[in-house]
Amino acid sequence: MARDQVRRQAAGRTTHQVQQAVDTAVVRVRETREELRSPAPRGEFAPDPQELADRWAALLTEWQRVAAHLIASGAGLYDGNQDETGSAWAREREKRRATALRNHAAWTEQQRQARDELHAEFWLSAPAGRRIRAAAARAGMSPNEILARLAERVTVDDDGAVSVAPFTPGRTPMASEER
Repeated sequence: MARDQVRRQAAGRTTHQVQQAVDTAVVRVRETREELRSPAPRGEFAPDPQELADRWAALLTEWQRVAAHLIASGAGLYDGNQDETGSAWAREREKRRATALRNHAAWTEQQRQARDELHAEFWLSAPAGRRIRAAAARAGMSPNEILARLAERVTVDDDGAVSVAPFTPGRTPMASEER
């Protein structure tokens, strides 16, 4: 985050302005380290001093890198597009962001599908249970798998009548077996 923040803030700044930012970060790092050593009580809403110290240290490191880049390149102004290291980090961060967004979208879709699923527990009469167990045994499936296949084939007509077309239960090939 410090890299991204400094890259945005440094855009168009002169070498002198970047050096001022380095000097400011040096002061902030020193102040936050002193705050860490201070026994004074912190307010309820005060930021975590260790987190703040770490953040300023990261910002200082990045400002120093940008200053070194300007000196090495001889450029008068910082241009993030001319900063190969900064550009590579920005691309890497954007790639991680895109991956995180894709993963979140996939997770959201899984959650939506899970809400649409129906998990039910019910009791069958002994004769119906025996028929389901026998069909499952012949097909090499569990009784729950047979019932799931039945449920997948349920149709409801315009009058509300529920029916299941005849089918022969059996295991469907796995995706890896189809190849």
